Amino acid sequence: MDWFLLTLLSAFAFASADAATKKFFADAGVWDSVVVRFVLSGMALLPWLALTYEAPTSWHFWPWLGTLIPLDIAAIYLYVRAITAAPFSHTLPYLAFTPVLTAASGWLLLGEAIPAHGLAGIVLVSLGAYLLNLDGATWRADKLAPFRFILREQGPRLMLGVAVIFSITATLGKGAMQYMPAPLFGPFYSAVLAAATALVVFARQRRVFTIVHRRPLGAALVSGAMAIMVLAHFIAIERVEVAYMIAVKRTSMLFGLVYGALLFGETQLGRNLAAGVIMVGGVILLTAWQ
Repeated sequence: MDWFLLTLLSAFAFASADAATKKFFADAGVWDSVVVRFVLSGMALLPWLALTYEAPTSWHFWPWLGTLIPLDIAAIYLYVRAITAAPFSHTLPYLAFTPVLTAASGWLLLGEAIPAHGLAGIVLVSLGAYLLNLDGATWRADKLAPFRFILREQGPRLMLGVAVIFSITATLGKGAMQYMPAPLFGPFYSAVLAAATALVVFARQRRVFTIVHRRPLGAALVSGAMAIMVLAHFIAIERVEVAYMIAVKRTSMLFGLVYGALLFGETQLGRNLAAGVIMVGGVILLTAWQ
C-alpha cells in the first residue's frame, strides 16, 4: 500500500480512537480511558514486537527512552482529559501548534533561522486557531476574543499543553531512533509505554483493567483503532520522509471535526473544517522547512 494511503489510514484510525473514547468513556475516569487507549493497544502490538524486535545499537538509547516515557504519560493524561471534557472543535486542531512550538524553540535555543515559508506556516496555524473561535458578536466588541477564549477554556489549554510536550518528545523520539530504526521502534516503544502506564495507573488506583470488563465493546474499538494507527504510522514512515508523512497525518484533525459533527452534534462544521484546512496548510509549510 502507498505511504500516502497508509498515512491517511493512520490519521483516520487516530480520529476514530478519539471518537470512540469520547463516545464510550467520556463519563469514565481519565486513567481508565488512558488504559483503554494506550495499555491495551500496546498489548495488542506484542505479537508484532516479538517478530520484529532487535536490540538497540547502543546503551545511549536508554537515557532517551527514560526521558521520553514520563513526558508521554503526562501528554496522554492531558490529551484524554481534553477530548473527553470539551468538543473536538475546541481541542483537536490545537495539536497543529506542535510544529510551531518546535520551530520557536529551535530559534530561541539553537539559533535556527526560520525561512519565509516557515513563518507563513506559523501565520496560517495561528489564523486557523483564530477562526475556530471566531464569534461575530463577540469579535466586534473585542478583536482578541478568540485568543482569550483559548486561554480561558479548559479544553484548548489542555491541548496546548499536549502540543508543548509533543514538541519536546518529537526531539526525544528522533534521538532514540538513532539507535533503533523507526519500524522497530514503534511497536517496542508502544509496549514499553503500555507497561509504564499500567504501573502508574495501578499505583494511583490499585486497579487497571476493570473498565475493560465493564465496557468491552468500547475497549475493543478504541484499542483496535490505536493499534491500527501505530502499525500504519510506522509502515508509512519507513517509505517516505518523516516531514511529508507527519504533515499528511495532521488530517486527523479534519476527520475528528467530522466525527464531532456527526456523533456529538457539534455545530459550524463548515467553518471548523475551513479553519482546520488552513491549519493543516500551515503544518505542511512548517514540516517542509523542518
